[in-house]
Amino acid sequence: MSFSHFSHFSQKIVSREAAKLAIAKLPKPVIFTNGVFDVLHKGHVTYLAAARALGASLVVALNTDASAKRLGKGPDRPLNNEQDRAHLIAALESASLVTWFDEDTPLEIIGELHPDVLVKGGDYDMSKLAEAKLVESYGGKALALSFVDGYSTTALVKKIQSNI
Repeated sequence: MSFSHFSHFSQKIVSREAAKLAIAKLPKPVIFTNGVFDVLHKGHVTYLAAARALGASLVVALNTDASAKRLGKGPDRPLNNEQDRAHLIAALESASLVTWFDEDTPLEIIGELHPDVLVKGGDYDMSKLAEAKLVESYGGKALALSFVDGYSTTALVKKIQSNI
């Protein structure tokens, strides 16, 4: 049996240009979240499962490598390139569709895709986010989900580096 037999999840990965058409075919309501999701850990998968539970479909928009570097997480980040990160997210049962954005924030792609619900991690003040205001402007909802305490990619990278 070849590896291609197991890569059916790669069909969930679409270009930004194809994302709008692909989202139109997804069951509603469509939940949207975004992030780097560099080194996948329990906090990520728990968050993504909770986001998916809010609707029928979950769209995950990943920061491109260039966008992730601009976030200031460190000179070596992301550790996994955008294609590898997309495949890891797409392999999760919770993800319905995976795409990318190259800007510093997901405002523009949210404007293009019009998800029903925007979900962010608990460290965001939704009342201050332009993305939240945009989603609410067309009748959608914007929610913050709590983090799973004790999980951070940055902390994990530091732990690995200190043991080298």
